[in-house]
Amino acid sequence: MSGIFGMNIKMAIYGESHGKSIGVVLDGLPPGLSLDEAAIAAEMARRAPGQNALSTARKESDMVEIQSGFFNGFTTGTPLCARIVNSDQHSKDYSILADKMRPGHADYAGHVRYQGFNDYRGGGHFSGRLTAPLVFSGAVAKQALAQYGIIVGSHILQINDIKEERFNPMGVSDAELAELNTKKFAVMDDAVGEKMQERILQAKSELNSVGGVIEAIALHLPAGIGAPYFDSVESMLSHALFSVPAVKGVEFGDGFGFARLTGAEANDALHYVDGKVKALTNHNGGVTGGITNGMPFVVRVAIKPTPSIAREQQTVSLKEQADTTLAIVGRHDPCIVQRAVPVIEAVVAWTLWDLLLEAKKWEK
Repeated sequence: MSGIFGMNIKMAIYGESHGKSIGVVLDGLPPGLSLDEAAIAAEMARRAPGQNALSTARKESDMVEIQSGFFNGFTTGTPLCARIVNSDQHSKDYSILADKMRPGHADYAGHVRYQGFNDYRGGGHFSGRLTAPLVFSGAVAKQALAQYGIIVGSHILQINDIKEERFNPMGVSDAELAELNTKKFAVMDDAVGEKMQERILQAKSELNSVGGVIEAIALHLPAGIGAPYFDSVESMLSHALFSVPAVKGVEFGDGFGFARLTGAEANDALHYVDGKVKALTNHNGGVTGGITNGMPFVVRVAIKPTPSIAREQQTVSLKEQADTTLAIVGRHDPCIVQRAVPVIEAVVAWTLWDLLLEAKKWEK
């Protein structure tokens, strides 16, 4: 397996849900990058568990300890290692999972892939707990992108069957993204957000869970980033986004909506604005031919319902080699979408920064 991702800058994540710690090593960071540790802590807090009734009861501060590669407020250019201590594990809740496989989880697939040596406590390396290092990496990337004027933000577009409006594909204001960044439940329409939260709590009361959709946008991204085919913006982002646990669908621009359009409707006509080429519409979400075209970059991600539910479900006993049932105990989110918002932003920011650095190699 590989826990490493990136071309010009590489992140290597490590750890398990119930291990001593989780973390990341960032390699290839430029020296002299100023990092605002308070801003990083704020990003980590957005994802942290145990915040309210919508979240798991597990309490983790997600305080990041930077072990190397950072000195006097700046990156040194050597590998930056960040460690997050696990402090609230209830491993006994998972002892039964050595034998009984949780439906919808990676328990069985992981057992087969790693020949029974996988750490099954809390999902082990497959756990959403490993998204905390991703958020740290994204917090670094966001600060790097800000030097170029590039901003990444997102909102909860859908929970179960309750939806709010999409971002304006032609762009939103920097202030709107900043406001979303401060919300506990990141929606543009708070009234719709209340209904979404009610649906999550309803699922929780029914010993069930729900999924949803997160929409992310990057503003002020220059044209010319990416490449056709295997290193396209969509290819690289899809690779990274599908590495986030529970992500089961990714679309760019109108995505699957293109299927109901004609070419005349789907094409983004071009014109000049103050000497720069712009599109009159943005059905393609800021990317054509795998390369950014200067329009706002728009991507949406589908998150499946949390597999860990307290309802009795059918599964198998590997020891008995027989069918059985399982009611999952422990502390789990009835919906992980609201905590996944900063994770998706982080992955988008990191990948766009990597692609931007690649594009700068071609600059004359």
